[in-house]
Amino acid sequence: MSFLEISVTDKPALNNAFLIEGLPGIGNVGKLAVNHLISALNAKKSLEIYSSSLPPQVTIKEGGIVSLINNEFHYYKNSKNKRDIIFLTGEHQGLDHEGQYALCIKILELAKEMGVTEVITLGGYGLGKIVENPRVLGAATSSSMVKKLKKAGVHFSTEQEESSAGIVGASGLLLGLGRLQGLEGGCLMGETSGYMADPKSAREILLILQKLLSLDLDLSDLDEKIEKIGALTKHLTGMTHSDDSEIDISYIE
Repeated sequence: MSFLEISVTDKPALNNAFLIEGLPGIGNVGKLAVNHLISALNAKKSLEIYSSSLPPQVTIKEGGIVSLINNEFHYYKNSKNKRDIIFLTGEHQGLDHEGQYALCIKILELAKEMGVTEVITLGGYGLGKIVENPRVLGAATSSSMVKKLKKAGVHFSTEQEESSAGIVGASGLLLGLGRLQGLEGGCLMGETSGYMADPKSAREILLILQKLLSLDLDLSDLDEKIEKIGALTKHLTGMTHSDDSEIDISYIE
């Protein structure tokens, strides 16, 4: 028996809005980017989605209070270009194929009710090696969207092995299902090793989103995380730190 419950905090009607997805994935690139946007823009919580498609567990928060795993919408009214934004975040994606489909269908249904007309999904493109200068690779639902993303600095490879690759999980499914429902969309994938959380790759995605969404973002918080990860990488490869040095990366998601 499936379970689905929506807990609404605030469900405004938004103007020609973007849905920006940033759920956990390779290098947690998308999640880092969206969580930074929510914090930097002081986006307001809209609703929580509870579903049996998500892992059967709770998180333990401050004071020992438990919270059931969910996905969340946060929204931001963008006065600069009159196109509002919904941010989708959470600690987990759907557990299996059926669960992923059910959850993504509900997410798109809710997003369209609130005025979403375009979907942008975020993720990492794993290379299996340290990436000093990550590019942002793209995929889109139409040639016009490809042109739009290219203009913002997104790279579309002509190499057969990359162009024929798939996008697994919510980042791909929201685009595919959205296209069937008439929603334009694109995916931004930051190159990453995939070994650990990658704020450098997330930062590159945010630089693209600044142009696409007409935003002015303070990226200093991510810069600090990039330094932290850089120090950890050097430590693990034996380049700098001594054996008794300690590096705290507990706040890097």
